[in-house]
Amino acid sequence: MGGEPILSAARLAKSYVTDGVQTHVLLGVDLEIREGDFTVLMGPSGSGKSTLLYCLSGMDAPTAGEVRFRGKLISGAKENELAELRAQSFGFVFQAAHLVSDLTLFENVVVPGYLKRGRSAHEARGVAEGLISRMGLEEVAAHLPNQSSGGQQQRCAVARAVVNRPDIVFADEPTGALNQANSREVLGLLGGLNAEGQTVLMVTHDVKSAIRGNRLLYFEDGAIRGEMALPAWDAARAEDAAYVRDREAQATAWLSSLAW
Repeated sequence: MGGEPILSAARLAKSYVTDGVQTHVLLGVDLEIREGDFTVLMGPSGSGKSTLLYCLSGMDAPTAGEVRFRGKLISGAKENELAELRAQSFGFVFQAAHLVSDLTLFENVVVPGYLKRGRSAHEARGVAEGLISRMGLEEVAAHLPNQSSGGQQQRCAVARAVVNRPDIVFADEPTGALNQANSREVLGLLGGLNAEGQTVLMVTHDVKSAIRGNRLLYFEDGAIRGEMALPAWDAARAEDAAYVRDREAQATAWLSSLAW
């Protein structure tokens, strides 16, 4: 398991009012994310997984409760403070790549890198070039997003998410729009980063994606209903069918016990 708690939620609640009807999405969630963990949130559609991720990352404001990052209260912070936190300490990967359409893939990675405090433009370009190479995007680095495949765009999104070496990467269904081959590539990249110490919090419906994590949380009806620990993913055994089947079987049995 990971190190010290890096992000925590206490009694976290979120409600919406639509046409006079109040909907409770988060019901007093208590959660700690530990440094170095690959935590996976699973659960049925509409259970509140993405809402929890957005409230933890400061992209949405909780109705009640608190979120702390490295012990500092961030829920209720001013928007400019949250924007700075997201730029410096958090990275994001979504189901859609959300790349800037008139920037090349390289520019999509390097531009956020210029925002990192204490880093020169030259250093930012060096980090971005290294990530472009790692993501296998050298040949398309000068292409615009619409000149690139979906898998290339999502690998670019992963590079963008980590260009500032964030404390946490929040990934919301990062493989939801990809085919199986591209999904494996993106998950391999996230897993490789985690093996180097990158903390990851990922939302997914897919068991094949979830088994890349070492901590699985089952989320239903606005609350965490179960938790499972797995050994850290061994990237060297990613092509070992028996190893993958065993992890899938463990996760599936656990989910079945929770009426998945």
